[in-house]
Amino acid sequence: MSSIPDRRVRGVNDREVSDAGDYVLYWMISSRRGTYNFGLERGVEWAKQLNKPLVILEALRCDYQWASDRLHRFVIEGMADNAEHFTKKNVVYYPYLEATRGSGKGLLKELASHACVVVSDDFPCFFLPRMIDAASAQIPVRFELVDSNGLLPMRAADKVFLRAFDFRRFLQKNLLPHLADVPQRDPLSQVKLPTLKALPAKITTRWPMADPAKLLSSRSGLASFPIDHSVGPVETVGGSRAGGAALRTFMKSKLPIYDSDRNQPEKEATSGLSPYLHFGHVSVHEVFEQLTRLVEWTPNLVAEKATGSNSGWWGADAEVESFLDELITWRELGYNMCWQRDDYDQYDSLPEWAQQTLAEHADDHRPHVYSLEQFELAKTHDELWNAAQRQLVREGRIHNYLRMLWGKKIFEWSASARESLDVMIELNNKYALDGRNPNSYSGIFWVLGRYDRAWGPERPIFGKIRYMTSENTARKVKVKNYIAEYSP
Repeated sequence: MSSIPDRRVRGVNDREVSDAGDYVLYWMISSRRGTYNFGLERGVEWAKQLNKPLVILEALRCDYQWASDRLHRFVIEGMADNAEHFTKKNVVYYPYLEATRGSGKGLLKELASHACVVVSDDFPCFFLPRMIDAASAQIPVRFELVDSNGLLPMRAADKVFLRAFDFRRFLQKNLLPHLADVPQRDPLSQVKLPTLKALPAKITTRWPMADPAKLLSSRSGLASFPIDHSVGPVETVGGSRAGGAALRTFMKSKLPIYDSDRNQPEKEATSGLSPYLHFGHVSVHEVFEQLTRLVEWTPNLVAEKATGSNSGWWGADAEVESFLDELITWRELGYNMCWQRDDYDQYDSLPEWAQQTLAEHADDHRPHVYSLEQFELAKTHDELWNAAQRQLVREGRIHNYLRMLWGKKIFEWSASARESLDVMIELNNKYALDGRNPNSYSGIFWVLGRYDRAWGPERPIFGKIRYMTSENTARKVKVKNYIAEYSP
């Protein structure tokens, strides 16, 4: 039936498809978009095969960890884009916003009880895997998950790679055939499905459909939701339209300087796509397709030998090679771990060499030790670090290069390595738009040695962990104006 690669689809339960159901249900939880979406495409395929209507449920609960105005608004902005997109399609789009903790309980079960088959997104991080496990017991029909996360299907690599070099070499040997498997730009284009007259009134009455656009324009806005209102929205707007605009801006004005300037905090050369990729407002397949079309790249340009090098294999200009290594190698390396290890966010998942050297230096004197509150309020002795923390709080991001320094200093100025990990996870997931993602966990754990190697000379506190200082960073990149911009 399916044009979607088998490795991207997996059944969650052992139940059968029900021909007696009223519709096919696509439960959109991480690929929150109407284009370039294997999960939506799978739902459309089932609806066509069964000659049934398609219902798309996109819900947002209010009891997830770190729930705030910032994260809620970003997701709801995406829902507003989806509502506009699907209004023009022959489907039922059902946006639901949980008004109070637990008020959405039972909605999926009721919708699934009327479905022929349920399809959802396969995302290996945060609370979503646990949510899927709980939901599977309540779904009486076939329940499938579809992987739209990366260019490489997660399950195409069934071992955890410990170094980016080894994963990159695996990609160079195995990725090319998967690049031909591209989700449809618009799975609902020119598709005729039966029309659903209405969902059962007992469902829509108890769980009323939201109006995302109306909520966003309301003065009260998010005030009634039981979430953290102290972490406010940022200027970065969520949704597929804003994500598409960010992608076009990057291709036009930032890509040419990406390789030379992306590490410069005072220049805007990074893509800015990570929040949109995290929330599924933009597809990595769309990013890759637009990039390769722009630079006229074709697969016959790749090098014959897989060396594992971060440059040269794609046969493209330096800025393209550099961006593709971030987009594919480093981003998908985190997914490679998260789907295979439940402890991806635990200290004990660090490499043995890293845990050993950290243990050997656990009692080393630390000239500065700060609490979580001091870190959060940017009250350290280091103005460059404080500026990076203020950028995180104000904008929901830290410049990519300074994010590494930010983590290294939290480790150095914490009472223990374990405590520093807790601080990094708390601050990143609370404030960063792209937090709570496999890629962000890769960056946090890299600070403590994941995907890295032992370095010399051995130093106090750090041991053999890679060492960074604000002074060296200021010598490598310009930071004077950056510090001024993010002053108190």
